[in-house]
Amino acid sequence: MLTSRRLRPRMIVLFFAVIFLVGAPALMVASSSAQAAPIDLSTAIVEIAKKTIPTVAHIEVTERQEVANPFTPFEGDPFFRYFFGNPNKMPKKFKREVKGLGSGMIIDARGHILTNFHVAGGATKIEVVLANGKHYQAKLVGGDPKTDLAVIEIPTKEQLPYVTFGDSDKVEVGEWVVAIGHPRGLDQTVTQGIISAKHRRGITDPTSYQDFLQTDAPINPGNSGGPLLNLRGEVIGVNAAIASESGGSEGIGFAIPSNIAQHISKLLIAHGKVERGWVGVGVQDLTQELAKSAGLETMKGAYIAEVVKGGPAEKAGMKKGDVVVAYQGKEIVDGSALRNEAANTPIGGDARVTILRGGKKQDLMIHVGSLQDATKILAVSLKERLGAEFRALTPQEVSKYGLDANQGVAITRVDPKGPLGEVGFEPADLILQIEGQTISGLENFIDLVSSLKPGAHVTLVAVDHRSGNPGQVQVTIK
Repeated sequence: MLTSRRLRPRMIVLFFAVIFLVGAPALMVASSSAQAAPIDLSTAIVEIAKKTIPTVAHIEVTERQEVANPFTPFEGDPFFRYFFGNPNKMPKKFKREVKGLGSGMIIDARGHILTNFHVAGGATKIEVVLANGKHYQAKLVGGDPKTDLAVIEIPTKEQLPYVTFGDSDKVEVGEWVVAIGHPRGLDQTVTQGIISAKHRRGITDPTSYQDFLQTDAPINPGNSGGPLLNLRGEVIGVNAAIASESGGSEGIGFAIPSNIAQHISKLLIAHGKVERGWVGVGVQDLTQELAKSAGLETMKGAYIAEVVKGGPAEKAGMKKGDVVVAYQGKEIVDGSALRNEAANTPIGGDARVTILRGGKKQDLMIHVGSLQDATKILAVSLKERLGAEFRALTPQEVSKYGLDANQGVAITRVDPKGPLGEVGFEPADLILQIEGQTISGLENFIDLVSSLKPGAHVTLVAVDHRSGNPGQVQVTIK
């Protein structure tokens, strides 16, 4: 599994969905997206608004959630039993409905709408309101939590207006941009700003495949899934998150680049899911010491910290200590860039990877595998690093321990002399979190463990199968 060990900034990152319980001066500027005549800023935003507002959708979602019974910890308390009766008759969970608001953009005349996964991914009911006031019940076509993107579809025979995508790779820092959406339910809100930075990674989930554009265009809760546009009215980003301590816009917003959004949306429409390529290396960003030892004059490149045994990279001849400087001819600036490029490579295809080894460049041809291949191979790595074997939880275990579906993994075998065996883990114990990150299934568990450095001291949240009690345990990874 390609992994990045880049540290996340210390900031509070908020997604934009709003959740509920039941006249500029004349200025001539040029756009980097195309070599064309200068644009008059005094009229450009007006024209963008007129053209794009009809393509932006207001999305209302309903999601059913299960909430743990707050009285469950007192079920064995005689005092509690005296006043409230037998707590064993009480349910371990309650169900509730959560409503939310977000935005989306129509991407074709057939009614496909692109939005964020955190808006529509877990919804049981999706209602869409278009700019013309028409209401539709939408269905989820597919979602990809790793990029926080989803596609929904509305039933219509009309030829709907839709957005035009631009090339996000050509966007430059300082370029003017426009955001359109429904912040806090205020429909058809238009704001403007600039691109503040590019290639912001590790902002949310460190195991995700995101590569954000940063903007100071005011965006707030409810802008999720709305477009970020250049001055030619082309979508160059999908608004997704903000860094804020107040909960509102503080001038630090993040958008998913349009090139990623286009690629993912096509896969979701065609297959309903995203299948990613896998080359089988662990990567990290270059330090001054690593760059010097590799004979690099710059800090650009991805340092290969680990090569998975039996993986595609090892078969192609890649070694620990290599520095990847290009992938399919495209410059690699850091570990996350390599991880993203490999993930977007068609499974079963060949990729030309340029590496530096001993100060000399050479090309390797890697036959790209799938995440299913990764799961099988890395399961062996898990046994070596943790001294145990694992499986997904059964529905009975989910119900017994009051967990969410796909939450956590169960241990099937333990080596008494391995890292888990030495601290007392037994078969049938559960692991729910690693270093504060909730485990959402076996593949996610493998991904998280694979990102850890050998010798790392990590804290696990686990459940003792004998008592059913949760607790924190420190383990040293091999």
